[in-house]
Amino acid sequence: MSLFAIGDLHLSGGDNKPMDVFGPQWDRHFLRIRENWQKLVDEEDTVLIPGDISWAMQLQDAREDLEEIGCLPGRKILCKGNHDYWWNSISQVRAALPDGMTALQHNAADLGDAVVCATRGWMIPTRETPLSEQDAKICRREAERLRLALEDASSKAGGRPLIVMTHYPPLLAGETDTVFTELLEAYGVHTAVYGHLHGNGIQNGFTGEHHGIRYYLVSCDSIGFSPKRIFG
Repeated sequence: MSLFAIGDLHLSGGDNKPMDVFGPQWDRHFLRIRENWQKLVDEEDTVLIPGDISWAMQLQDAREDLEEIGCLPGRKILCKGNHDYWWNSISQVRAALPDGMTALQHNAADLGDAVVCATRGWMIPTRETPLSEQDAKICRREAERLRLALEDASSKAGGRPLIVMTHYPPLLAGETDTVFTELLEAYGVHTAVYGHLHGNGIQNGFTGEHHGIRYYLVSCDSIGFSPKRIFG
């Protein structure tokens, strides 16, 4: 099994939302994602999708997008992004997923060669921009949810590598450790993948090794609209 990741698919949610308003690189972007996915991913592989999956506002409007993803090769593991307004009750989301798709929310899944856990995450403070009181409160709550996910992953791992998927970046380029990176290190995480950053913001994402953990920014425009192999 190989493990791939690609986030921020931003499918239309039934409204035919044009993504090229964000730049010509987004023109017919899912056609390119589909073509690259089919070339790279085999049925026995797994693809992590760290949020911002569909612009739909309601679950029923996201079903077509989920089916489009479900038709692609491999097992798919999803977590929620900040634009996934259709993702409300996790039980309803799981019931709506096509075969071969798994939704994680503060919990973990066994991949065979590794264990993956996921949560959304939140904005993190930088040297120049501290968080507001409200954002700091949400950040603490999301850190606790990550801890719960890591606890579940650790209980399943049995010494196998731990993979963490978040939507928001747990670490930014040129910045110091965060409450999220401290948790990843405390649980001995092997690899962390995240999305959320686009356009000029891509340069703010950290990709590389930090304190023994590999970090990958995998928003689809940051990786050429092609799933990135991260493990196996």
